[in-house]
Amino acid sequence: MKLNRKLSFCALFGLAALFTQCKDSGEEITPDDENELITSVTLNFKEAGTGTVSSFSFKDADGDGGNAPTRFDTISLKANAEYALTIEFMDESKSPADNITEEIAKESDEHLIVFTPSPASLLTYTYEDKDDNNFPIGLTGTAKAGAAGAGTLKVQLRHQPGDKNGTPAPGSDDANLEFVLQVK
Repeated sequence: MKLNRKLSFCALFGLAALFTQCKDSGEEITPDDENELITSVTLNFKEAGTGTVSSFSFKDADGDGGNAPTRFDTISLKANAEYALTIEFMDESKSPADNITEEIAKESDEHLIVFTPSPASLLTYTYEDKDDNNFPIGLTGTAKAGAAGAGTLKVQLRHQPGDKNGTPAPGSDDANLEFVLQVK
């Protein structure tokens, strides 16, 4: 009899807990770590020895989706040349335009720029900047072109708030572009 009473009490308590709800405060929660709106990306390759700067850009006034990009340059580099590479991100949907590069530098522990050439022999990239946790950022680095050939260079701005570990795996893309790459 005592066992039945205990089981009944447990079942009643479980049902009561199931139907109990938390009261809504009425305040809407907005996330702090939203992805950035990127409307233009510019890659600046400064050739070692000559100082010649070649810039290649992507522009899409309304951001991802909607209208097609208005500019998507083909990257053309000299075979076996070394370059200082810097990258700029802008949100030109606002007036004045918002320099996202500054925000990336300020929040470097939340961002990683990933450069992926295909085929891999076309280009190697070495990070020259690090965040406070000694993880790479990618705003500045060295790019070394390989032998002559053609392919692509994927450029990703990874947003990794709270998860950055030096690899592209955690987080989401603020930008994911695939430039045509020609090494001559």
